[in-house]
Amino acid sequence: MTGMTYHVFKRMRTPLLALLAAYSIAILGMTLIPGVDDQGNPWRMSFFHAFYYVSFMATTIGFGEIPYAFSEAQRVWGIFCIYLTVIAWFYAIGAIINLVQDSGFRGAFIRDNFARSVRAIREPFYIICGYGDTGKELVRALCAREIRAVVVDSNQHQMHDLALTNHSLEVPGVCADVRVPKTLIDAGIQHHWCQGLVAMTDIDAVNLKVAITSKLLNPDMPVICRGEAPEYEENMASFGTDHIIDPFTTFSNRLALALDKPGLHLLNDWLSGVPGAPMEDPVYPPKGTWVVCGFGPFGKAMHASLTRRGIPVVTVEFDPDKTSSPPGTIQGIGADHATLRAAGIENAVGLVAGTQDDANNLSIVMTAVEMNPQLFVVIRQNRSMNTPLFSAVTANLVMQSSRILAREVRLLLTLPLLREFLILAQKRDNDWANGVSSRILGMMRTNVHPSSWSVSVDEERAPAIVDSIKRGNPVAIVDLMRSPANRDEFMPCMPLLLKRASGQTLLTPETELHLNPGDQVLFCGERGVRHRMGWSFANINALGYILTGDDSPDGWVFQKYHAWRAKRAMRQERV
Repeated sequence: MTGMTYHVFKRMRTPLLALLAAYSIAILGMTLIPGVDDQGNPWRMSFFHAFYYVSFMATTIGFGEIPYAFSEAQRVWGIFCIYLTVIAWFYAIGAIINLVQDSGFRGAFIRDNFARSVRAIREPFYIICGYGDTGKELVRALCAREIRAVVVDSNQHQMHDLALTNHSLEVPGVCADVRVPKTLIDAGIQHHWCQGLVAMTDIDAVNLKVAITSKLLNPDMPVICRGEAPEYEENMASFGTDHIIDPFTTFSNRLALALDKPGLHLLNDWLSGVPGAPMEDPVYPPKGTWVVCGFGPFGKAMHASLTRRGIPVVTVEFDPDKTSSPPGTIQGIGADHATLRAAGIENAVGLVAGTQDDANNLSIVMTAVEMNPQLFVVIRQNRSMNTPLFSAVTANLVMQSSRILAREVRLLLTLPLLREFLILAQKRDNDWANGVSSRILGMMRTNVHPSSWSVSVDEERAPAIVDSIKRGNPVAIVDLMRSPANRDEFMPCMPLLLKRASGQTLLTPETELHLNPGDQVLFCGERGVRHRMGWSFANINALGYILTGDDSPDGWVFQKYHAWRAKRAMRQERV
């Protein structure tokens, strides 16, 4: 029995019994009280006639005294029945109104509708737990790739935002506690089409509970979790969580990449950023003494990343004993001149404002820059609503957890081949990265982030390529880069990675390489190229034109029309 059905039976049981009793008494009385027929003979109403009479009488329709005129006793009983049934109906209608207004019933009604809409999904989808900044960006990215998503969040305001957002696909959502297993079951954790679950709430304990529940109810389903505290991350990993993303460690690793290989850091930003957004300039973090304010999870990650590279770091912490700060830590927040002077800010080259309070971080940066305008500034933004303030402050890098998490999860869900490319690229040197960045910059006609997509050579997603290869007509990477409208023109795109069916990977492969069934190719280029390229690997005629230049139609009618046009052109040439 569903929650809504239970609520209906629980609240309507007494009113329905009262209505049933009133009808029973009225019908029984009508059958027992004697009447007279049209011949003057004694007559008693049958149960059928009594039920018929009470039914229209109770609803005040009033068809009259049938089948014969009533006796005085029957009329007295009829008056009694009118008041009895009307009171019973008033009682039942009042109970229905109270039921509709009951918050528990409305909640059960919404949850039942949510579960029903999830059960009706017949295409791949992901479950997103938490509809904060990260969840919103993930849903937006999935819908842009035409991938369905189901959202669960315990905050009703977030559900209102979801309902008011105009996504390109329908996104079922419900306000519920994700720690309750029934909530995840309703969200489709055991659904045939569910491709994975993403737990992005702000609380590690909640994400841990979601990971445990997911792995127990559906062990084979991929689970991606947000984790900030090491003890929770270890616990998540012990339950087989597929991907655990720590935004602080991820950011500190990217800063280390900018220190070691700034060209590769720039390439990473361009490819993993939002397509169409303006390209960033390269950043060159200086090597020298850094001051880290705040020794929480973010400060610890930054301290570890910098000290691993032999960079001297001075930490500033309000409660050094509680956070196990390193020896020599300056006690304080870092928003005043005295504390920063004691930390040596005037001789430092870099500053990390990494406390959990946005106001403190802004104050630290403003004071520090006033004392040393040449500082390279890294600031932590905890609340997205403060973006205008952080845009106004002078900072080289802004660490925003929601953006980092959204980017990492977006790559995992929609572009796993791009994530593999970025991991392989870290093994290359800075000159290689600068060369790839230069090619991208020369290819793009505007200074915006390129779009990335992958082509899988298989029967389902590239039937034309597979068919052509089977017929003995090889297809090279460069063939896919030709315009389906004019094969002599090349679309603004370039291959980044070729992954053979055998597992062999080639970074920035030669475009003359032939493709084989099972291969995957990662491209980047201008927005819109992906859809134009889709004609080549999905339509045999478009691919045939690209390979041979022959654009003959395949239908009988169009073949005849094409032949007629060719003959007419030849006659005109003779004339």
